[in-house]
Amino acid sequence: MIETVQQLLRQRRHDDSAAVAHGDRIWTWREHLAEAEAEAAALIALADPDRPLHVGALLPNSPAMLRAMAAAALGGYVLCGLNTTRRGAGLLADIRRSDCQILLVDDEHRQLLDGLDLNGIEVLDVSGDRYAELVARLPGAPVLVPHREVAGGDTLMMIFTSGTSGDPKVVRLAHAMAIMCGASLIYQYDVTADDVCYLAMPLFHSNGVAAGWAVAVGSGATMVPARFSPSRFLDDVRRHKVTYLNYVGKPLALILSTPERPDDAENTLRVAFGNEATDRDIARFAERFGCRVVDSFGSSEFAVIVVREDGTPPGSIGKPYAGVSIYNPVTLEECAVAQFDEHGALTNFDEAVGELVNTTGAGPFVGYYNDPAATAERMRHGMYWSGDLAYRDADGWIYLAGRTADWMRVDGENLAAAPIERILERLPEVSQVAVYAVPDDSVGDQVMAALVLRDRSHLKPAGFEEFLAAQPDLSPKAWPRYVRINAELPTTATNKILKRALIAAGVTAQDGVLWERPARGTSYRQVTASPA
Repeated sequence: MIETVQQLLRQRRHDDSAAVAHGDRIWTWREHLAEAEAEAAALIALADPDRPLHVGALLPNSPAMLRAMAAAALGGYVLCGLNTTRRGAGLLADIRRSDCQILLVDDEHRQLLDGLDLNGIEVLDVSGDRYAELVARLPGAPVLVPHREVAGGDTLMMIFTSGTSGDPKVVRLAHAMAIMCGASLIYQYDVTADDVCYLAMPLFHSNGVAAGWAVAVGSGATMVPARFSPSRFLDDVRRHKVTYLNYVGKPLALILSTPERPDDAENTLRVAFGNEATDRDIARFAERFGCRVVDSFGSSEFAVIVVREDGTPPGSIGKPYAGVSIYNPVTLEECAVAQFDEHGALTNFDEAVGELVNTTGAGPFVGYYNDPAATAERMRHGMYWSGDLAYRDADGWIYLAGRTADWMRVDGENLAAAPIERILERLPEVSQVAVYAVPDDSVGDQVMAALVLRDRSHLKPAGFEEFLAAQPDLSPKAWPRYVRINAELPTTATNKILKRALIAAGVTAQDGVLWERPARGTSYRQVTASPA
C-alpha cells in the first residue's frame, strides 16, 4: 500500500504520458520526474547535513514549482512554500520561521530578497547558470539517493496559512495526508490519467496542494500550472482541454464577473472543487460553464472538515465529519441547536453560535512549526479549536457565522458577519461582499459592508435600502451603518478578502464610494464623490 508521495512518484518514473503542460511545451512523467530527481540530488549535495533540510520555494505556479514539489517528495526533504505576495520583513519572517537553508527563486521573484538579511541561506535562481550546472546529470548517472526514506507521518511540505486574521502560521503537511486528500477526491470525482488538472490556486497554499496537485499526482493526470486570471480562464480550459480544477476564496465570483459569451458552456471542464463560493455563484458557474461544482469546507490544518452533500440547504456548508462539533469557547459546552423564526432568521444567537472544534483532538494537525503559542491557541482542553464561528440546525446542517474576529456587538446584541454577508449576496448587482465591525462612537460596534458590483451593474442608496427592507430574515440591527463600494477589495494570495485591511481603513471607501445611514434611520446617502 502506498503511504508516501515518495513511493507514489517512484512508480511514475517510466510513465510516458503527459505530466505537465505549460505554454507550448509538454513534459511526460518520465521527463518531469527525471528533472525533479536531478534537482533533488543537487540540493542534497549542497545542503548542510547538520541542519534540517528545508528548501524554500519562492516560485509562482510554474513547471519550476511543480518540479520543486516532486523533488522534495522524491528526495525525502521538506519543501517550504513561500507566499509570493509577501514582502520585506514579513517574507523574511516566513523564511526564518520555516528554517530554510536553501531558497529556490526565479527571475520574477529574486528581487524580493534584495536587502533582506538571509544570514547565509543559499539562494538558487532556477533560471540561472549556477542552477543549470548543479542539476546537470551525465548520461548513466546513478539513481537518486534520497536524503531519507520517509514514512507517512513525515512532513512533505510546510504551508503557510492565508493570514486573513493575523500573521501566517506554518502548517506541516504530511506525506500520508497528501496521499489521503488526493485519493479521496480522485474517488469522488472519478479523476484518471486521462484528466487534465488546472492548477491556478497558489501551490504554496493548502488548497493548491491538497485539492489540486495531490489529485494530479495521485491519478497521473496532466497538470496545467497557471497564474489565476478571470479573463484568461476559459481560454486556458479550452487550450489545454482542462477537465478538473480546484479553487479557494472568490475565483468563481471573479470569473462570473467577466462578460458572458453564448458558447461559454462549450468546453471540457467536468468538475470544479473548492471552498468559500456562495450558493448563487455555485449555481451560476455550473450553469454557465456546463460543469459540476462542489464546494466544501476544511481548515488549512486539515483538523476540521465539513462536506456538502445532496440536499444541503441554501447557506449551509454541509454536515461535519465525526467528532466535529460547535462549542462555546467560554463554557466549554456544546452549543444549542439553532432556532429560527418563520422568516428563517436565527433567534437564539447567543446559545447557538460557537466555534467549530474537533472534539477528538488534533486529527492530522501536529502543531504549527516553530510557533508553540499559536499551537496552544488551537489546541485547548484536548480539542482543536478552528477559529471559525458556526451554528447547526436540528437536522445537523452547519452554517458558518464567520471567524472569531467577526463577532460584533451592536446596541447590546451579538451579531456575526457571515449570515449578514449571505443576505447581501442575494443582491443581483453584487459580486463580492465583506461585512465587518467598526467602532461605535459611544460603545460597541457598528456594522460596515464592503461591496464589489458585477460588471456593468449599478446600485443606488435607495435601491439598497429597499432591498434590505424586503429581507425578512435581516435583523434591523444588522443593517450596515456604513457601505463602501469599490472596484476591488484587498485580498490574500488565495483570493480571500482581507478584512483586517478593511477594518484598519476605518469608515472610509478609500478609492471608492461611501454611503451611510443615520444611527436610528434606514435611508442611505452618499457621503463621498464617485471616483472619476
